[in-house]
Amino acid sequence: MDFRDQADLDASQVEDAGGGGGFSGFSGFPGGVVVGGGGIVGLIVLVLVFVLNNVSAEPGQGRPPADLSARCQKGKDADQSEKCRVVGVVNSIQDYWKQDISEYRAAKTVLYSGRLRTACGSASSSAGPFYCPGDQRVYLDLSFFDQLRSQFGAKGGPFAQAYVIAHEYGHHVQNLLGALDGGSSVAVELQADCYAGVWARNAVSTGFYEQPFTSAEISEALDAAAAVGDDSIQRRTTGRIDPESFTHGSSGQRVAAFKRGYENGAPTDCDLQNPA
Repeated sequence: MDFRDQADLDASQVEDAGGGGGFSGFSGFPGGVVVGGGGIVGLIVLVLVFVLNNVSAEPGQGRPPADLSARCQKGKDADQSEKCRVVGVVNSIQDYWKQDISEYRAAKTVLYSGRLRTACGSASSSAGPFYCPGDQRVYLDLSFFDQLRSQFGAKGGPFAQAYVIAHEYGHHVQNLLGALDGGSSVAVELQADCYAGVWARNAVSTGFYEQPFTSAEISEALDAAAAVGDDSIQRRTTGRIDPESFTHGSSGQRVAAFKRGYENGAPTDCDLQNPA
């Protein structure tokens, strides 16, 4: 997943917010429903609001937001720094969707740790990555990727991270197109996985990467998708599987949805009624 060394990064699309304010819970849609969000704690108690999901936020009350523009200027910086890699991935994802959807409006990614006051209520690191339709932001605690390996059994890797981010931006696309309430929870999540695959197929055309992703890199995404399937999470946390309680789809469905987007390479192939 090598970035093109001289690719220009736009660090203004990512804010390093640091720690946040006190926790006060989540509010209702559209200001604050977690559209598939939820983290390790919620998953363990089977509030299965996916680890790769939605809630939006206003920067918290911790240290002042850090300016990444001095550190993250070129693609070569994204190959050397995790936060700059996030900038590069976000830039590529948004460049693709901007070309494909005339209605596209950029959504900022906020990096945070601890707790954060949000437009959807308040969030803590246990919420995992999330998107909030209320303020159209993606929120990401980078420690999640360690949890993805240690608690969910995923292999991890840079492209597993890219898949998670692309999934969240898939929800942003759904929000812009008015599709967040157009299907079941599982269908919405699978379509976001499909959209992540579509970006992966077209990422090299955005100019941020040296070459198309390798099969090994795509495997990192498929492995992450399988690790956060509802059946996989339930098996790890309770030792049993209850399909009636699925909110994001099984491991097989998540993998199939990403593959569908990646193999076809067109958002129109990610049918909300049949995304996988």
